[in-house]
Amino acid sequence: MEFLKNKLIILFFFLSTGCSSIPSNTSNSCSIFDERYLWYKHTKKVEQKWGTPIYIQLAIIKMESDFDWLAKPARQKIFKVIPFKRPSSSFGYSQAVKGTWEQYKKETGNKLATRARFKDSVDFIGWYTNKTETILKISKENAFKQYLAYHEGWGNYKYYKKNKKVINLAKKVERQSKIYKKQLSECKNSLNKNKYIIF
Repeated sequence: MEFLKNKLIILFFFLSTGCSSIPSNTSNSCSIFDERYLWYKHTKKVEQKWGTPIYIQLAIIKMESDFDWLAKPARQKIFKVIPFKRPSSSFGYSQAVKGTWEQYKKETGNKLATRARFKDSVDFIGWYTNKTETILKISKENAFKQYLAYHEGWGNYKYYKKNKKVINLAKKVERQSKIYKKQLSECKNSLNKNKYIIF
């Protein structure tokens, strides 16, 4: 019975997200929105609601899951061969962990939110970056520091200088956000004029 219930939940996730396959070119924001026209609507709404630029939202998702709605951290291995538990509860587009996701749902009232739905994932990123700005005084347009706080958490952010790996990841997010921003400046007008109009 539990197995059937899980299968139905996964099927619901798939149907509720529309086309949940990974876009063919996740490095190009215009290409992403050309394939997933509702995603532009969702990211634009987040930008208006939380103030988090679309290109920052996309850059975080690109780094965290590369737009894979069912992404999970790789399992740890015993003796380098035997699959063991996963290092965290991260899941979905945003790779949010369970605890922070529950906090998001409680604070926003979005009780039916799921980490496997793009709409909820970008809203989570908007909520998180907004709290980062409030708690750590980091601009929502600062991709580098916003990602550091996103990856490390608000409490551990102050220790990021000791973690070269995380710094390198944040630099990649910053570079990708600039690429997305440039691409969007070239196609944003056509996005807003056609089927991507926000209702």
